[in-house]
Amino acid sequence: MTLLGRFHEISITTRDIRASVEFYETLGFRHCRTGDTWPHPYGVLTDGRVILGLHQYGFPSPSVTTVRPGIAAAIPEFERLGIAMAFARTGADCFNEIGFRDPAGQMITVLEARTWFPDALTEGSGASLCGWFEAFSMPATDFAAISAFWEQFGFVAMEERETPWLHQPLTSDGLEIALHRPRTLDRPMLVFSADDMPARLARIRDLGIAAAEELPRGLDASRSMLIESPEGTPLLLTDRSLE
Repeated sequence: MTLLGRFHEISITTRDIRASVEFYETLGFRHCRTGDTWPHPYGVLTDGRVILGLHQYGFPSPSVTTVRPGIAAAIPEFERLGIAMAFARTGADCFNEIGFRDPAGQMITVLEARTWFPDALTEGSGASLCGWFEAFSMPATDFAAISAFWEQFGFVAMEERETPWLHQPLTSDGLEIALHRPRTLDRPMLVFSADDMPARLARIRDLGIAAAEELPRGLDASRSMLIESPEGTPLLLTDRSLE
């Protein structure tokens, strides 16, 4: 187990959890069973590769959230790496969690225990209408510095790719992440691909889901689409042949 522990979810704040849940359900995401850790409304959906934790509660969002038992005792290990805690809620009378940011400002949360549980329905679920989940992609101006930060937690930086846009993949056994230039999109985004993306895009439009913003430079709108969830999460859908 690395210092971060195991990937748990991409935690996302929403003002209207029902609208957010229905959006992802429409795209084919399925529910995971949640516990009673959080007092606020909370739902977890998955396509079988990425886990989205929807919280009707305000916090720096989205957050890459992991689970590591004994997190309170591990705080000095993070501090020895020069990491300053954005928050640390620890003690015998509370659910222990800490949070900090990577050098580009991406929030990372570490919990003492999981807050959702897979069941037989979701463990074998396949890809959603969005296609194959490729990565949680984050804006960064200095790929080398951000990659080095994540590598100390077990991620492996791959070669930069110029297609379908300039990005730096980082792989792990839990969550695939990537770095993109802020001019591509100034927010984190969920990236999906499929060989039959044009047909998928037609089905998504038929469901009443419209394109959100301009596509990253160079992408063809007939084969790629950027959509936005009710809480504001961008989802980039691309034709796998463009890679």
